[in-house]
Amino acid sequence: MAASSKFVGAASALAISAALVSSGAIVTTVAGVATAQAATVSRIEVRGNTRVDAQTVRDNIGITPGKPFSNGDIDAATKRLFATGLFSDVRISQSGGALVVTVNENQVVNQVIFQGNKKIKDPALQNAVQLKPRAAFDQATLDADTEAVRAAYRNVGRSDATVNSRLMDLGEGRVNVVFEINEGDRTKIAKINFVGNQAFGNRRLSDVISTKKSNPLSWLTRNDVYSEDRLRADEEALRRFYYNRGYADFRVVSSTADLDPATNDYTINITVEEGEKYTFGGVQIESSVEGVDTAQLNGLVKSREGDTYSAKDVEDSIIKVSEKVAGQGYAFAKVEPRGDRNFENHTISVTYAIDQGPRAYVERIEIRGNEKTRDFVIRREFDVSEGDAFNQVLIQRAKRRLERLEFFQTVNISTAPGSQPDQVILVVDVIEKPTGEFSIGGGYTTGGESPGPTVEGSITERNFLGRGQYIRLGAGGGLDNNRTYSFSFTEPYFLGQRVSAGFDIFKRQSGVKDKYDTDLTGGTIRFGLPITEELTAGVAYNLTREEYEIDGDAKLPNGEYDPSEISKAFADAAEKSPWIKSSVSWSLTYNTIDDVKNPRDGIYAKFNQEYAGIGGDANFLKTTVKASYYKTLLDELDVVGLVGVGAGHIEGFGGDDLRVFDTFKNTQDMIRGFKYAGIGPRDANTDDKKGSFLGGNTYLNASVETQFPIPVIPESLGIRGAFFADAATLFGSDLKGSDGIDVEGEKMEWRASVGASIMWASPFGPLRFDYAVPVKKVDGDQVQNFNFGMSSKF
Repeated sequence: MAASSKFVGAASALAISAALVSSGAIVTTVAGVATAQAATVSRIEVRGNTRVDAQTVRDNIGITPGKPFSNGDIDAATKRLFATGLFSDVRISQSGGALVVTVNENQVVNQVIFQGNKKIKDPALQNAVQLKPRAAFDQATLDADTEAVRAAYRNVGRSDATVNSRLMDLGEGRVNVVFEINEGDRTKIAKINFVGNQAFGNRRLSDVISTKKSNPLSWLTRNDVYSEDRLRADEEALRRFYYNRGYADFRVVSSTADLDPATNDYTINITVEEGEKYTFGGVQIESSVEGVDTAQLNGLVKSREGDTYSAKDVEDSIIKVSEKVAGQGYAFAKVEPRGDRNFENHTISVTYAIDQGPRAYVERIEIRGNEKTRDFVIRREFDVSEGDAFNQVLIQRAKRRLERLEFFQTVNISTAPGSQPDQVILVVDVIEKPTGEFSIGGGYTTGGESPGPTVEGSITERNFLGRGQYIRLGAGGGLDNNRTYSFSFTEPYFLGQRVSAGFDIFKRQSGVKDKYDTDLTGGTIRFGLPITEELTAGVAYNLTREEYEIDGDAKLPNGEYDPSEISKAFADAAEKSPWIKSSVSWSLTYNTIDDVKNPRDGIYAKFNQEYAGIGGDANFLKTTVKASYYKTLLDELDVVGLVGVGAGHIEGFGGDDLRVFDTFKNTQDMIRGFKYAGIGPRDANTDDKKGSFLGGNTYLNASVETQFPIPVIPESLGIRGAFFADAATLFGSDLKGSDGIDVEGEKMEWRASVGASIMWASPFGPLRFDYAVPVKKVDGDQVQNFNFGMSSKF
């Protein structure tokens, strides 16, 4: 029996040792116990520990003096002690009536030190490694951390950076971990070559992918950094681009990145096979689920026979039909598209089949990788919760919502079996990216109330405290004591609902040169409600204190205003200031734009009304509407057409005339080629017209534009050209007949202009240079051919 016991004990020790060696752990020797079946001891002795309390060791072995234990119990005790991460070696043996546990303690990390790093600061590298001060040292973790530091440098374009790690023994079981870094030179992307593309030119495809060719401003944008993960994402972006434009057979044959050691530059080659272009054939809905009326669902399908095939239209149709069917009580119904491809006439007929899916429920949602973002911020983007029916369509929509947050580099949602056959675990893996920004920049504008140079700085956080909230603090200034201060806060899920709520506080000091100075202080409380994916409603309360003062250049020596320099309307309004404007506003916004930063297809339309008269000094109802329609005219040449229209009307009430500061003034967004406040009703008593334009009660405007790449300029710089034609009219004035004001030009008269533009999607924001020539104007209009400034598309 004793021989058998010794043999079993030796075999057990050998098995444990082999397992530990295969997993990279240090070999542990487990001595045989007296009997193969069970043994007892009167006490447990712990040896070799210096920092770890002996009782901590006893608590982790699970063997109690006086109670029988077996070799399996010793195996389990050894594994538990290793799992604590506190020990590099564990030996358990029996000596008489005692169980002896001998341990070798892991060294403890005192400090993690980075040497030679300049491009990536210590805090960023500390976040990349797992070893932390006061944690147990582990060689496997050190090896992984060394590779993580190398990866961090690859992510900023320094693929040839070298990283070596070493230990500084401080005695008493403490070590410093030192990473010695040679950052090397920054790698660049010299060329991006596309092979096999016929339908779309290299410029158009270069705009689709996120990897860009290096240019003089790449040090700001950092979009010329080669990354294998980014290249894989670019492949997917190309697939979606082609699939949404009729090329259902498209595939990426290969994508490679070749590094030239002599220049430290990458050349990226992407070979594609486009295939034929398809249109939609027949489109229908079929259902095998009893009670589903397919006739009621036809209006939800976005794909139409004869239209260019689009995978996005199919996906959107699946979501719409799935939501409708689920809302009718068929929680487990699934919608799957079945395509019938006709290779002869290049059509794809699509049948949306509604079938009864397997009964599966979401057991739990497991979120991983979110060190900053709170779990609830991720969970609220799902339309399913624990216990709900599993719906793959809703899962994919949640993925798109999470990606649109711009909080994460990557979002991956997978499934794992639950505790029961009909249970599913959703696993959400995210990799976070920085969401805070500090920016400072300058600019110059030739139009508006405050032309001239400006400088602005701001601090923005899009994921404040990991709660998904948006805050922005900004300040800026320019010539003539122009100052701006602002603070904004937005909670995207107010009271746990998909309703945004926020407020803005601002102070603006500006003025129209040689006319008047303004000092505006106020704030807004606002709410936003998404009605559909494309339609959003908003409501806000606005309170502003407005103070105006006539500029010294528009005054006579006695301090009175000079009627030859500025209209009496401005002088009267300034004399009665400060004014309080208390108003509510509401809006509807419809947006199907494909890319807000660089739109090529879609519609943006907004209707807005402001009612002032809830207390305060202003009493009016102001209505504005604007719409822009983008359409790609030539895919291969990347030529985009734009048609824009707008209108506005303000109506005073309550027996008070409209203030001159409430009326509409023409801007470059209304019509180019004319000065700010340079058309429309004016005071004929003002001789030089400097302060004569009073603004109008009503405006109408329209614009057509063709945008195109400029061949001689690299596409990576983001510079495009445009030709445009504008037309507008600004008319109507409540000031006609006022004492001392002789209004002329209040009738509806159209102006028109044509011109050319250069648009630059710069790292500082969208900039635009316009040169316009009026082809139709009215006597007294003030012309301004050249305009330059920041451009906001919407």
